[in-house]
Amino acid sequence: MEAANCSLQVNRQLLDPKFESYKLSLDPLPCYTLQLDSAVAEVKLRDDQYTLDHMRAFGMYNYLHCDPWYQDSVYFVDQLGRVLNLHVTLDTTLGKPNEVFRLPTDVNACDTRVCASMHFPSSSWATVSDGTGRLYLIRTGSRGGSSSEKWEIMFNKELGDPFVVQHSVSFINSDLHTIELLLLWVEKDESDLKGSGFHVSLEWVSITSVNNTNDEKYEILKRRVMNGKSVPHYAAIESGGNGLMIASYKPFTYKSGEGSHIEESEEEKMEEDENRDPVYIWQQTVEDLTVTVPLSEGSAKEDVEATFSPSHFSLQLKGQAIALSGPLHAAIDHESSTWAIKDSGSLEVTLMKKDEGLMWPEFIVGDKQGKYVMNPDQSAAIADGLMHLTSEDLNPDPDKEQPACNAQELEECDILLEDSTSLCRFSSSSMKATHVVNLGSNQYLFSVVASPEEMPCFCLRHDVDALLWQPRAAQGDSMWEHIATFNALGYVQASKQDKKFFTCAPNYSYAALCECLRRVFIYRQPTPVATVLYNRKEGRQVGQVAKQQVISLETNEPILGFQASNERLFVLTSKNLFVVKVNSVE
Repeated sequence: MEAANCSLQVNRQLLDPKFESYKLSLDPLPCYTLQLDSAVAEVKLRDDQYTLDHMRAFGMYNYLHCDPWYQDSVYFVDQLGRVLNLHVTLDTTLGKPNEVFRLPTDVNACDTRVCASMHFPSSSWATVSDGTGRLYLIRTGSRGGSSSEKWEIMFNKELGDPFVVQHSVSFINSDLHTIELLLLWVEKDESDLKGSGFHVSLEWVSITSVNNTNDEKYEILKRRVMNGKSVPHYAAIESGGNGLMIASYKPFTYKSGEGSHIEESEEEKMEEDENRDPVYIWQQTVEDLTVTVPLSEGSAKEDVEATFSPSHFSLQLKGQAIALSGPLHAAIDHESSTWAIKDSGSLEVTLMKKDEGLMWPEFIVGDKQGKYVMNPDQSAAIADGLMHLTSEDLNPDPDKEQPACNAQELEECDILLEDSTSLCRFSSSSMKATHVVNLGSNQYLFSVVASPEEMPCFCLRHDVDALLWQPRAAQGDSMWEHIATFNALGYVQASKQDKKFFTCAPNYSYAALCECLRRVFIYRQPTPVATVLYNRKEGRQVGQVAKQQVISLETNEPILGFQASNERLFVLTSKNLFVVKVNSVE
C-alpha cells in the first residue's frame, strides 16, 4: 500500500498577524556558574570525518542531556568517564554535580570513538552509549536529585562501530518490559562513487525482558536498519513502539539484509531510470517525428517488424530485447510513415503528424525507455523567445516601475538549500512508509520534549514564524498537531549566523538560542503590559509586548551543551556549567 500524502494543518488561532517585534529588555537575569572538577568528554572530529553529515551528527552534538521526567535535572559525561547530574531546586544553593554512574570502559583508549550519549525512556530507566560502540541499558531507580539514585547495568552489548543514541521509549507489552532504541551511525560507503563516500544508518533495536524467576535479564529481540544519505533532522519512535517518524533532507529506506533493500524510494528509482541508457532517441518538427533505434551488428530488414496505425505504433527486433508498443500521443498519417536502416547501423522511423504544428510532449504514452533530443533550430527559436526575460546585468534598470528580480537583494533567511525535506512515518511491522509530509520550504529549527509520555515536538519555520508541532500517531492522517507559535522567530533566528543550539521551554513560555561562543538570546512570548503603550505609526494602543533578552557568559570557551526547562537555561562549556534563571514558576 502506498504511503498517504499528508499536510500539516496550521491552527490559525495560534497565529498573531498583528505581531510587531521583540523589544529588547535590559532587565538582568541571574546567572550562576559552576566550575567542573574534570573537563567535559568532548570528542573532536578526525581527519576522516570530513563530511557535513559528520559535522551534524558529531561536530554539533549537544553534550548536555535534559531529563524530561524531572524538571531542572541535566546530565553530562566528563573525561573520567563519569556521568554527572545537576538537579536544581534552589539557585542560590547550587552544589557540585553528583556522580551517578561511571562507564566501565576507558573511552579515551578508543581512537575511533564518538561522543558518549544517553536518553531517558522512562522515569527509572536510561539508555547510554559510551561512544566506542557499546550500548548500556541501565535501571536508574528514582532520579531527580534523589540521594538514593544508583544506576545499575541491566544489559550491555558491543554493537560494532561507534554510534550515538538518538531516541528511546519504554513500555510494557504482554507483561514483558520492552525498551526500543534508535541508534545513529555515519558509515563508509565504498559503493558511493558520486557522493560523499558515506551513508547514514538508523538502527531500531528492541530489547525485552526475559521471564526468569531467579534473575531479571534482558536480550535483543529485534534489530532493523534504515539507510539514508543525510543525517535526519528529527527521528523518534512512537510511545508504544508501533511506528517511527523521520524528518530528513534525503529519504531513508529499510535494509532487510546485507546489501538488499525491501523497498526502493521513488527518488532512487527515478535516478536509476535517468542513469540507464535510452533504448531510442526521438526528435520532432512541426510536420513529423523521427525515432532512432540502435541495431546490433549484422541486423537486416528481415529482423524488423514495424506496424503503423493512426493512433498506435509497435516495433519488434529479432535477436534484441527491444520492444516498443503502445498508443501514440497524437494521430499520425500511418500510410505516409516509413522506416529504414541507415549506414550508421541504426533504424530510423519517420512518423508523419496528422495535425501539423502540434508539438508532442511524449512519443508513446507512458513509455520511459526513450530520450527526447531537441533539434538545434528549435533550441535557437526558444532561446530567442526568452531573450527579453534575461539579461547579463543583475538589475539593468533599477529605476523602472517593476525592476527585475535581483538575487543579491535576497536575505539569508530567504534562501533554503534543503527544499525537499520530508517527514515520514514508518510502520514497525512492515518498515514501510505509511504517511509522508513534504515539508518544502518549512525549515527545520529544533526539537524539544514538551511531555515525556509523548514523542518529542519539532519546530518548523512557516513564513516568518516558528511553529511547534506535537506528533500523535493515534490521530491518523492528522497525527501532527500545531500546539504553539513563536512569532517572527523563524525570521529572527535566520540572522544569527553563529547560532549553534536552539530550543524552547517545555511550556512554550520562551525560546532560546546560543551562539558558538558566549552569547545567549532569549525570546519570550507576548505578555500584557502594566503601562499604556501606543504604536507610533498607527496610533493604536499596544496591550502586549514580547521581550528579547541577551546574556553574555563570562567565558571564552565554546558552548558544548544547551538545555531549557520552564524556569532555567543550562549552558555547558568544557570547564563550566552555567545556570540562568529565566522564569519564576510558583
